[in-house]
Amino acid sequence: MKPLLTFLFSCLLTLPTLAQTSALRGQVLDQRGQPVPFANVAVPALQQGTAADEHGRFMLPDLPAGAWQLQSSAVGYAAATQTVTLPLAQALIVRLKSTESTLGEVVVTGVSRSTEIRRSPVPIAALTGREIRLNANGNAIDAAVRGVPGLAAVTTGPNISKPFIRGLGYNRVLTMFNGLRQEGQQWGDEHGMEVDGYGLDRVEVVKGPASLLYGSDAVAGVVNLLPALPTGPDGELHGEALAEYQSVNGLVGKSVAFNYQKNGLQTSLRTSHRWARDYRNSVDGPVYNTGFRELNLTGMVGLRKEWGAVHLWLTAYDDRQEIPDGSRDSLSRAFMRQVFEGDQDDFTTRPRVSQQELKSYGISDLHQRIAHYRAFATSELKTGPGELRLLLGIQQNHRQEYNHPTAPAQPGLDLRLTTLNYQARYLFQDFSGYELTVGVNGMGQDNRPVDATDFPIPPYRLFDIGGFGVLKKAFGGLELTGGLRYDTRVVDWNDFYVGTDAATGFGRQASAATPGAERQFTGFHKVYRGVSASVGGSYAVGPRLVLRANLARGYRAPNIPEIGSNGLDPGAHIIYLGNPSFQPEFNWQQDVGVLWKSPGFEASAEAFYNHVENFIYQARQSDASGQPLRDALGNSTYQFQQAGATLYGGELALNVQPAALPGLSWRTGAALVIGVNNNAALRAREGTAARYLPLIPAPTAQTELRFTLPDQSGRRLAGTYLRLTVAGTACQNRFYAVDAAETATPGYVLTGLGAGTTLRTAAGRDALQLVLQADNLFDVAYQAHLNRLKYFEYYRASPTGRSGIYSPGRNLSVKVVVPF
Repeated sequence: MKPLLTFLFSCLLTLPTLAQTSALRGQVLDQRGQPVPFANVAVPALQQGTAADEHGRFMLPDLPAGAWQLQSSAVGYAAATQTVTLPLAQALIVRLKSTESTLGEVVVTGVSRSTEIRRSPVPIAALTGREIRLNANGNAIDAAVRGVPGLAAVTTGPNISKPFIRGLGYNRVLTMFNGLRQEGQQWGDEHGMEVDGYGLDRVEVVKGPASLLYGSDAVAGVVNLLPALPTGPDGELHGEALAEYQSVNGLVGKSVAFNYQKNGLQTSLRTSHRWARDYRNSVDGPVYNTGFRELNLTGMVGLRKEWGAVHLWLTAYDDRQEIPDGSRDSLSRAFMRQVFEGDQDDFTTRPRVSQQELKSYGISDLHQRIAHYRAFATSELKTGPGELRLLLGIQQNHRQEYNHPTAPAQPGLDLRLTTLNYQARYLFQDFSGYELTVGVNGMGQDNRPVDATDFPIPPYRLFDIGGFGVLKKAFGGLELTGGLRYDTRVVDWNDFYVGTDAATGFGRQASAATPGAERQFTGFHKVYRGVSASVGGSYAVGPRLVLRANLARGYRAPNIPEIGSNGLDPGAHIIYLGNPSFQPEFNWQQDVGVLWKSPGFEASAEAFYNHVENFIYQARQSDASGQPLRDALGNSTYQFQQAGATLYGGELALNVQPAALPGLSWRTGAALVIGVNNNAALRAREGTAARYLPLIPAPTAQTELRFTLPDQSGRRLAGTYLRLTVAGTACQNRFYAVDAAETATPGYVLTGLGAGTTLRTAAGRDALQLVLQADNLFDVAYQAHLNRLKYFEYYRASPTGRSGIYSPGRNLSVKVVVPF
């Protein structure tokens, strides 16, 4: 591995020979020829951008000579993409249309080069930072779910969301931060993504196997969370201050950002803090132990010159998240808290939680702490006839769960995961209309317990590497893309023994020679290999209609819990048992799509069929009498299973902006996924209870009606809007019912109302942005099918007829952004 790391470091630090550069000057105008103030103009391939002034004028310095795609956007206008060949002899005029088009956007995730959304054979969706800010989001994944049909999330309270794409999640969805794969123990339910949601400029979602470019763990798709890059004229310090309040859990959020660029030097810094108490709803009142406290720091420094660019990113994330367990008084349904453990703990006699505790912002003794740190560098280097893109990074995730009420300073789970990521991709210069990209990427991992008493997974070492090639060719309106990849992953761990600490009575790591020590994990070594492939294309039937189709084979090596777990996960109150003989998952997915784009109207329809071989899922274990297998403390036992699976469904999206009603827009989207369990033996034994897969989201549809007042010259308020949202979720009757693992979930409809405006100075610059939002306006009592708290119930029956914990109730929020 040493020679590879040396090569990557040298590529990052070596600067190629200088090439010709020039400045791009121009002006952004609307369709009437009027200037578009403060529009954003960027070259996505170079990750270089700027903001126009109050007259729509802009300048991008030090751009390499050649043909580049220029992307321009502004609030209330459709993003425009055009090819510009540098150097230019005169100023460039950019035209924007006052619409909110989405299909014309350019994306970089899931494709070998920047690609227009509707020309990608793989279904891709994008959500802008502006759309994210119009909502009151619990976290970064929550923000993406609201705007992308087909994307859902398994949740454990407002701040913990795991992305699911078309019914598949956890290690089947690859989450990235600016192209760096997120490695924070994605197999766990009890924590979310370690990313600052306030700093996101864009979210791109690939719906379908993306193993071709990223390797294992992207069989369902990719969620790429992209932070904002510096904007504004050279030599000026810019930034923003943000404040937010949400009523459902008293969330107070604050964020401050600075950015600066001059002569190719780029730097930015953001710090954010969020603090929330227990959330509430009309059924449960305040839900005990769902508060959190989160701190984020994100910094970047980079250099962009004629030879290319190098950027270094540093992030720090610290989250203290309370752990709910759902214990209550059997009659009053008041929440109760654990004060003892072991034989002394009887959940029926636990003390009730006081009103003071339910309203407190303090973090209880029973909580988890997640610390996540990243340092990574990206570069785009002009080398000969093509471009070399590199990424090298290291990240560490330290997860501690404090689950001992009698020893609150002693973590039960204490894992430190260190990951080294590397990637090299070479984009060959186009030849005869062919675009060829080749690359190699992978990671190395080391996961160790630190000061734990519970050991659900073994201390392991992992290394993987994969190489790929992608070829694209255009034949008039037809664009074809195909590629191939080969991956190798090595996983191993040694024999691991545990014993009992005589002083505390808790478990602890021990040596084989320790009296009374038991072998928790038997030594393991295995090599997983997989081939991924993809072929597809898009055909433009005239300027408005595009047809596309894709066939892809994805690969996923089993994760560590699936092959090695043997113990209690204290936060989940579940004993997990793995299977070291599992084989990798492979899936074949077919996608077809129809996309229409015309002035004032956009529509798309996507359908997919996904067959998964060796699908891995959890199944609850039963004793000889058929009752759930539990330990003395009531923790259920689950063992991972492997069988075939089939998922199919699709999404619809519609965006209407009638020319006769300027300022009015109507967006709607719907998604359906059905997951079928192909385990013939299980279905023969359990019948219809085993027909469907677990954790399949219910059919959903959401619509938004928005009216934006037209901006007028000299008016101090700009971008003023009023929006009405309606999100309907159908009942979920297709669920995994073996051993009552899941139950049917009734449907529900949630209504939202929002308004906002931007106050401008006399000179026309934005001075303050105000966003008001009401979610679940009518305080509907509901349980989302993928909300884990739905199943947090200690009793077989409830005096109210309602069991488990309900999702958040009405939420009134206000957000203020002050740019400077």
